[in-house]
Amino acid sequence: METYEDTPVGIIVGAVTAEDLDVGNSPVRYSVEWRKDSENHFDIDPVEGTLSVSEALDRERNTEHNVTVVATKVNNPLLSSKVTVTIKVLDVNEFPPKLAFVYETFVCENAKVGQVIQIISATDRDMPAVEHRFYFKSPSQTRNRNFTIRDYGNNTSGVVTRRGGFRRLEQSMYLVPVVVEDGGYPIRSSTGTVTVRVCTCDTDSSLISCNAEAIFFPMGLSTGALMAILLCIVILLVMVVLYMGLRKHKKKDTLMSSKEDIRDNVIHYDDEGGGEEDTQAFDIGTLRNPKGIKEMAQLQKIRSEDEPNRASACMPNEDSEDIRAYIHHCLLENSTPPYDSLVTYAYEGEGSVAESLSSIESWVLESKEDYRNLCDWGPRFKTLAGIFKEHECKDTENEAHAEALNDRLD
Repeated sequence: METYEDTPVGIIVGAVTAEDLDVGNSPVRYSVEWRKDSENHFDIDPVEGTLSVSEALDRERNTEHNVTVVATKVNNPLLSSKVTVTIKVLDVNEFPPKLAFVYETFVCENAKVGQVIQIISATDRDMPAVEHRFYFKSPSQTRNRNFTIRDYGNNTSGVVTRRGGFRRLEQSMYLVPVVVEDGGYPIRSSTGTVTVRVCTCDTDSSLISCNAEAIFFPMGLSTGALMAILLCIVILLVMVVLYMGLRKHKKKDTLMSSKEDIRDNVIHYDDEGGGEEDTQAFDIGTLRNPKGIKEMAQLQKIRSEDEPNRASACMPNEDSEDIRAYIHHCLLENSTPPYDSLVTYAYEGEGSVAESLSSIESWVLESKEDYRNLCDWGPRFKTLAGIFKEHECKDTENEAHAEALNDRLD
């Protein structure tokens, strides 16, 4: 027997008959032998012996069914016979065909008109009694001026170019629609897509490159490599900018940025104490050029001899011989540090008993300046006088005592 897979439940697909050969011709009852190891898709009428569909059929799951029919005598149920009925399930075209693969191909930029770039085929989930038959074509509602579909009549077709002169710069990828139909009834169809990329090829149509990076970077650098190079360049630029900023910041730092940068001799006194234990001195003279210190000391000696009483001296004029000598000496000297306007004052302290505290005037370690006035100020200033010259006050007292003796002798 045969029936289509879409036969509705309850439809009769065939019938069986049985005859009693004994005298009396007893009536026969029909039944289906149930088996646990198989599905029962058919029922039988116990009197007429007609077979009908009891469950939906599917040819893709089972192409035929074997049904065992039992005929039993009504007068004597112990007498029965069995027969196997084979029912074939005929296919119904319920599934549309599809492209066999997800096709991705390429076309060369130098491709010619009518060149086949890809062969395609299709598959179908339906199982017809005879082999499948597929038909390929381009969609009728659209006209593709770049590619067309050529059906070869053997369930395959080809994607063919309709023009030449493809350019990646203009368009690097094309999507070609393909309509596939089967030969069943009713006709089923579907539309697939073939992806075509435009690539660079040599003269014999051998593929060279399909990457878009090759268009813009002839040396073959990929996008990732280019991004890495750009990132390194940006990092280097940031480091250079930071370095230049730090250098510029350091140049702006002055010598007076902290208390430790003061170049003068700094003496700190504790307000509550007194004497030597509360005095801290910082001598910056050792940081100077020793040669410059000696020469400056000589200038101090000359000035001290020319002006014995600095306390009563007036501000020197611009034509002072000492100033001209000092300027001339500074112009000839290349090893001394540059003039420091922050801590150097040319005439600072003029007219004062304490005289100048400028670094230019403070070469006291090796100078021969007269510090006898410090001794005259009292015992509290002997320590300060001793910093500049330890035996200055003693020599002054000895000289005064000697003069007093001479006066008495006279």
